[in-house]
Amino acid sequence: MNENTTVNIAGYKFQPLEDAADLISLYQNKCDELKLKGTMLISKNGINFSLAGTNQAIDKIIFFLEQDIRFLNIPLKVTYSKEQPFRKMKVRLKKEIISLGRKDINPLNLSGEKISPQDLKQLLDSKEEVLVLDTRNEYETRVGKFENAIDLNLDTFRHFPNAIKSLPEEYKDKQIVMYCTGGIRCEKASAVMMKAGFTDVKQLEGGVLDYFKETGGAYWEGDCFVFDERVALDTELNETDYIYCFICREPLSAEEKASPDFKINEYCPYCISK
Repeated sequence: MNENTTVNIAGYKFQPLEDAADLISLYQNKCDELKLKGTMLISKNGINFSLAGTNQAIDKIIFFLEQDIRFLNIPLKVTYSKEQPFRKMKVRLKKEIISLGRKDINPLNLSGEKISPQDLKQLLDSKEEVLVLDTRNEYETRVGKFENAIDLNLDTFRHFPNAIKSLPEEYKDKQIVMYCTGGIRCEKASAVMMKAGFTDVKQLEGGVLDYFKETGGAYWEGDCFVFDERVALDTELNETDYIYCFICREPLSAEEKASPDFKINEYCPYCISK
């Protein structure tokens, strides 16, 4: 890594925070001081952040976070980019650090067993019967997903509880491994499934990004959508050729950019279909 490389970190922790509102200006000021960009969501149930900056600035914000023992040793997804992938720095107070809209779901009380990337790969290598379930949105699965993954075609994560009602009844006794980009959605999604009667629900620890890092992306098709201006990363965690449509913000592949239905800053195939 050279001096000009931007370090990107993402992490979350479900943790009761009665003083959530008091933390907003504290972290906004610190991130601004360190010239970091990205997002940090804080709620009464925890913290969720994606930040980018120099290696020194990232080290300093981690040190600053860990002065609060509630934020010690948060597992981090670390990637690198040539450019700053965020436009601004925003620390926000939210009702939920990942929006589901279900007050009865608290990962601190109920969440599916975690399976490591290597153990999932071993399951797939051995051809053991396992249903791989994608908990992400439709525009994410379009960029890439596991081979033969169940795609619920979600417009938003809030639709997940309703979407699983369409799964065959016999799936309730099958081994299910669910995944998302970094793990946070699966913390809640696994609890939703367990409450709905699914008996063997596991969640991929660290999400797709850790799976890429530890396995090289075995059994993955395509790239992985990320929520910043890089748009998507390949299985080696490098930025790809995807861009956002300036108008509708859909991710566009090289083939879609070459389409006669694409004109930069004016329209894309998804603008037209809408």
